[in-house]
Parts: sequence; structure tokens; C-alpha cells
Amino acid sequence: MTCHVPSRGGRFALSLALAAVLLAGCSGAADEPGETERRDASASAAPGSGDSTEAEPSAEPTTPDPDPARLPRTRAAALDLIDRVIADPDSFGPGVVKRSPYESGPDTWPVLGEDCVWQQRKPGHSVLATLTRSFEVPAAAGKGPVRLGAVVTVHRTRQDAAWEMAESIEETMRCPTQQLREGELIGSMVAAALFGGEATQTNSEDALSEVGEYRSSELGGPHHYAWQQAQTLQFTVAVTGKGAKGRTEKEIDDLVVQAQAAMLVRLESAVEKQS
Repeated sequence: MTCHVPSRGGRFALSLALAAVLLAGCSGAADEPGETERRDASASAAPGSGDSTEAEPSAEPTTPDPDPARLPRTRAAALDLIDRVIADPDSFGPGVVKRSPYESGPDTWPVLGEDCVWQQRKPGHSVLATLTRSFEVPAAAGKGPVRLGAVVTVHRTRQDAAWEMAESIEETMRCPTQQLREGELIGSMVAAALFGGEATQTNSEDALSEVGEYRSSELGGPHHYAWQQAQTLQFTVAVTGKGAKGRTEKEIDDLVVQAQAAMLVRLESAVEKQS
């Protein structure tokens, strides 16, 4: 079924706890520069904590014990950290190459409009820096190209990063079908959220995933679509995979999972206390 929730208007104060409950009973109906992060994180207030009735976590999260001196407080420091953390072709595995344009502009931030069409705007105040890279598994005999994207965003505070995660859930429920750009649509989205320590989610404070169908005037469809985003401290990292003819769901999912894991490992190494 599809859940309908109020649109943001100004800000939609949806807590992470409430979002997780909504997603448990709902299915609703983003790579390329500015597309993977797909979020407007300019809010100045953090999501509320809410009351939780969920089962106790089955594992302890392994989020980093940060060194305050290694956490970026300026745009320059944030850009330096992003450069050390964000995925490169090798992060996905063999056969992945850079796509042109490879990197997004430094001052663009995608926002999902009320019409469910993604638009480029200036990043909000909460964002110190963000960068998106685009990749591809080239077409082969009987197989179309797989389009991939990775993004790292550094917020000013942990609360700002948590708010971005909450907004991501609201956007999926608000817009079951979304236009990425002219000639590209995603739909039939199913989303899930896991807090740190739930199930096998042990490498970030909060994790979201979406799967659905991707349609393109160039590549046809429907093809498999996968997106993952994780939040740790003041950082979010995300990966997108768009399928094509002859590509399996597992192939796309494996690429997304591998790059996401690689970035989380790099992030931990970049900010944790040194022994």
C-alpha cells in the first residue's frame, strides 16, 4: 500500500523514530551529479527523539569514537575530508569507470519539489560541504550500462545530519514516483530504515535503503534501482545504482553495498581517535 503524509510546506518535523514506524507499514513510491544525495538539509532543528516501542537492538553499532580535533569545522576542512572518504571507481569493484561529468559543482544541492521533480539549488546553511561523483559499468554484449553515483555530505552538526535522514524518508512517502531529470523516472519505491545496532546494521548510527524501478528514455525500463544512505556523526554518505538491460538486481545491489561499505570504513579512519 502507499502511505500519504503531509508535505513539508516550511519544515516537516518528522522524527526518525516516527519515520521508522511509518515505513514498517508503508511502501511508496536518485546518481549523477546532485542526484544521489537528493536531500535538502537546510533545517536548523534536529528531529525529535519520540517514544520507541521497537525491539531491543541485536548488536552494538561500531560507529567511530571521534577525535574532536579531526572533525571538520570549516568548508576547507570538510572538503579535505570528503576527498579522503568519497568513493572512487575501485570502491565499487572491477569494471567500474568514471563517468563524465565526474564530479558535481560545489555549490549545487538537489531538492525534491512539491511536484516530485528534482531541482538544483544552493546548499542550505547546515551543509559545510558536499560532493557527488558519477560512475558507470560500461555496456557489454547483451547488457546495458549501469549508472552509479556516490556522495559525501558534511553537516555542521550531528543533528543536521540526522535531520537529512528523516527528510529522506518523508520524501519517499510523499513522492512515490520522482523525476530525476528530463527522461528519467524512479517509482514503485520500497524503503527501509535501521538504527545502529538493529539487525546487521552495525557500521553507522542510522541507515536507509530504497529499491524500486528505474525508467529512462535512453535505457528503457523498468530496470532495478537501488539507493543507500548512512549517517554517522555529522556526516552522511550515499550510493545509487541504476540498472539496465541484462543486469540483475543482485549485480546492482552488490555494487551499491560495496561502495557504501568502503566509504564508511574510510570515514571511520578519517575521524576516529588515534591510538
